[in-house]
Amino acid sequence: MPSVARVPFLALSALVLGSAACTVTENNTGPGGSGTPQGAPQDLVVEEFGKTAGGEKVERYTLSNSAGMKARLITYGATLTELWVPDRTGKLADVVLGFDDVAGYESDRNQFFGCTVGRVANRIAEARFELDGKSHALAANNPPHHLHGGPGGFHTKLWTARELRTPDGVGIEFHRVSPAGEEGYPGQVEAWVTYALTQENELRIDYRATCDAATPVNLTHHSYFNLAGAGAPTVLDHVLQVAASRYTKGDATLIPTGEFASVAETPFDFRTATAIGARLPALEGSPEGGYDLNYVIDREAPGLVAACRLTEPESGRVMEIWTTEPGLQFYSGNFLKGQAGKGGRIYAHRSACCLETQHFPNSPNTPSFPSITLRPGETYTHTIVHRFRVDR
Repeated sequence: MPSVARVPFLALSALVLGSAACTVTENNTGPGGSGTPQGAPQDLVVEEFGKTAGGEKVERYTLSNSAGMKARLITYGATLTELWVPDRTGKLADVVLGFDDVAGYESDRNQFFGCTVGRVANRIAEARFELDGKSHALAANNPPHHLHGGPGGFHTKLWTARELRTPDGVGIEFHRVSPAGEEGYPGQVEAWVTYALTQENELRIDYRATCDAATPVNLTHHSYFNLAGAGAPTVLDHVLQVAASRYTKGDATLIPTGEFASVAETPFDFRTATAIGARLPALEGSPEGGYDLNYVIDREAPGLVAACRLTEPESGRVMEIWTTEPGLQFYSGNFLKGQAGKGGRIYAHRSACCLETQHFPNSPNTPSFPSITLRPGETYTHTIVHRFRVDR
């Protein structure tokens, strides 16, 4: 796989001008019980988050910037557990789903909340693929298919971490080695995931991986977002715009057929900003049970491009996602089941959505799709930038 050039921290474009100028009021309730006044220095704090069922220590890192944003990350699954973002009045809310302890992330209440997904994100048909003439069998954890790297994928592993500080922000680099044969995948993979919080209210994620034998690699971030705050009752009132005129058409089990279908005159058309719930009735009885599809991002050249914009009208919070990847999986939280999360808040059906930038589902078995095969001597890279601002 050809490597994608890494780019430096980006300044906000004119589209997001004003996000860093949002003042955080002093009486807001935020991480630790209070808001962070604008002008506070960028900061990075490390503490113990708890221990796994096997007794391994899990660390938590808190990143903050002078505009009041905070991101909290843990070494279990290289997971984003909290993301505090100001609204148009400066009030902070945690906009991602998660849990208060390690046990929550190890339980069946966890549906990949905030984690790093790998070795291959999304579905692989029939839980097998062929590479260089050899067949490889994987766990069918989404019967009959393989999903998100399997039950023991990257999201279940402890990563090592080191702190990063630059003039543009603070960050954490997570690292782990995936041994040959892990979850059925060939070759050893060494992977790095860097989260950085910039002074311009960007949460940037950079992935990098190398291998010692040919293997598929397709990493992504799997946060569930509700810009009204984690535990708010619905995401259907959020307004979504996706920079995609096509999607990878799927079969009854959501495996792409290989056809690139037009979104025109379908419920999947978000080229114009539209409420997520506006066209859901048209999907009743569909295999997706709501939105769960991969968009083919419109782009003219490789590099970082805008993939989507999500807006919560009442708070005014806006999140743009930029990426180097060809695809965007949009999932409307169809299988959230009312499990209890942070602070006992209930994560109701369709109370959050995922916007996962990645290569296309079932790429190892679809020769017409861009390849995700990584070979020795090559470097896999992938960048996601979440840019936050407010609509006044």
